[in-house]
Amino acid sequence: MRRTNRTSLCLTLMEPYFQSDDSIAPLRLRAEDVQDLMVISACLQDAVTRQRDMTYRPREQRFAVVFNRFRWEREAATNDADSVQESFRKRSQRIRTGVHFDGCLAVKSKGLDRSDEVLSLLAIEYEPVNDGAAEIILRFAGEAAIRLHLECIDCQLRDMNEPWEARMRPNHQLDDPTGDT
Repeated sequence: MRRTNRTSLCLTLMEPYFQSDDSIAPLRLRAEDVQDLMVISACLQDAVTRQRDMTYRPREQRFAVVFNRFRWEREAATNDADSVQESFRKRSQRIRTGVHFDGCLAVKSKGLDRSDEVLSLLAIEYEPVNDGAAEIILRFAGEAAIRLHLECIDCQLRDMNEPWEARMRPNHQLDDPTGDT
């Protein structure tokens, strides 16, 4: 198992590729355990990609993907605006974000039909494996999924360019247990 010494999730803001025009710095995250991976999963909720923006490099034992990520952290930082509609226009952004998993031994996919199809990430899930390895599932809308067999959790996320205004804000309707929706 390849593990490095560290104290917790690396929310490092050192040497970004660019300087953002607002007070929210570009993200650079590293996950080496399940809790860290759940933070990255939350940051990537509603991120979109295409199959052509994914690659598995077996010799390097690396799976990489580039997403257009909704900047949820900016939403939280500007949540106290006067007008909800006005604040939506000012704060909703997407950004190009690279994610890679090292120590990737195998990749399987389900429900991926066309390389030009837009895939919306719902979550990143973790399943332990008997030999100390990890199974990571990238779960997409429409029942599509990618399963990664990893030596251990070793994931990095990095924002790659300037953010742009999002055309729309992801909207999740939660199921109401009383039946009133």
